[in-house]
Amino acid sequence: MAFLASLPLTILPFLVYNVLALFGGPGLSFQSEMFSVPMVSGARFAMTFADLLVASALILLFFEILKATKIGKAALIDHILSVLVFVAYLVEFLIVPQAATSLFFILMVVSLVDVIAGFSISITGARRDVTFGPGEGHY
Repeated sequence: MAFLASLPLTILPFLVYNVLALFGGPGLSFQSEMFSVPMVSGARFAMTFADLLVASALILLFFEILKATKIGKAALIDHILSVLVFVAYLVEFLIVPQAATSLFFILMVVSLVDVIAGFSISITGARRDVTFGPGEGHY
């Protein structure tokens, strides 16, 4: 169960993208309009599947950053898995023709931010946990 809690949430947009890009969906593409809302200005706000996927990835990134504030073995596993998810994004971006899109690139950048933020937060937290004995570390 701890493994599932350590699983990076940024893998979800990766999986959704791959299912749609590689296998397709009945009548669904990244440019499919998911919903639209008439605005007070008279304009119509439309959200495509790609827009929704990016917004979802950003929300998941927020929760990943919250997970990065935890310490312990599970946090270390989470960081390692986040790096592996980013590597999967990068390799697929470079090798798979269906992944050579701006949408996939943005999702990959979200994964990179997850990796960098996770390690930065962990390092900052570890520095605060270091204590010095009497006479040490006073400037």
